[in-house]
Amino acid sequence: MRYTLALLATTTALATPALAENLSVVGSWSSLPLHKQFEAPFWSETLPGASDGGITVELTTHNQMGLGLGDIYPLLGQGVYDVAMTVADYAVSDAPELEGLDVPLLALTADDARAMVDAARPMVSDIYRDRFNSHVLAIAPYPPQVVFCNHEIASLADLEGLKVRASGRMTAKLLEALGAEGVNVSFSEVPGALQNGVVDCAVTGAGSGYSAGWWEVSTHLMPLPLGGWDPVVTAMNLDKWNGLGSDMQELIQSQITAEFEDAAWATAQDALVNDIACLTGNGDCPAGEARSMTLVEATDADFARAEDVLKTEVLPDWAERAGADWAARWNDSVGKVVGVSIE
Repeated sequence: MRYTLALLATTTALATPALAENLSVVGSWSSLPLHKQFEAPFWSETLPGASDGGITVELTTHNQMGLGLGDIYPLLGQGVYDVAMTVADYAVSDAPELEGLDVPLLALTADDARAMVDAARPMVSDIYRDRFNSHVLAIAPYPPQVVFCNHEIASLADLEGLKVRASGRMTAKLLEALGAEGVNVSFSEVPGALQNGVVDCAVTGAGSGYSAGWWEVSTHLMPLPLGGWDPVVTAMNLDKWNGLGSDMQELIQSQITAEFEDAAWATAQDALVNDIACLTGNGDCPAGEARSMTLVEATDADFARAEDVLKTEVLPDWAERAGADWAARWNDSVGKVVGVSIE
């Protein structure tokens, strides 16, 4: 009898699949292309499919949860959810050294931006481990952060005296050094702020601005990347990561690198060209109806002035706040890639 029961128990165990690993995942802005085209398909279909049922995912986004933007990674570190992804700049109040990931103007192409991110990755991994008890899985781009204005402008100099919503702290410092007034307005509140004159201009990705309807409340577009590429960091709670088996870790990392991170970077450059066409009508718009914003091309003089301010004022200011050790690490990694050294 005992033998029969033991045999029955063994047979039942063999016939029952192992319990799936369930991941609670919080994505970035649900309305924007990065989530729609890459995040949602990866977590909802690609990874569960690649795991043959070994991984299930409960996916939401931080805006659907109503999370404060500065709370996303601290809550991840506390284990409120397993995985989170959003713009790294949302976390710089807790980690000023993280600003070194997204430096304006130093990358004008997607390939250059990817090289900067890859150089910064060891720094970013250490920051997330130590500040947010998290393991970095991927760093993907929003498109370059360009300037939308509900005010007539013809050059960078015309931003002087205007109220401008920045996409991150370093961008705000750059705008202020150029004579503009940096204003803190959340992404979702920008259309109302532009319409009501709370701000004259705002910085975000061209595709994000198109998707969010900023063209309805702004007239001029300057595609100078004053806000960098707004990298989105995907990280997993470190305790959760360490609790996974090595095979599961390898599966998640290999899949997210190839099917999410690499895929998002591969479309980044074409996305910028297409998004500008969609906003201005200068070219074909594959995303939908083209709009008619006035395209303001930055001059060589505009770029030179902004780059000089970045190198002589903005980066030294960041180095002072982040500390000499982080400035040295930045010089030895990102700085070498872009040919810039913080003195």
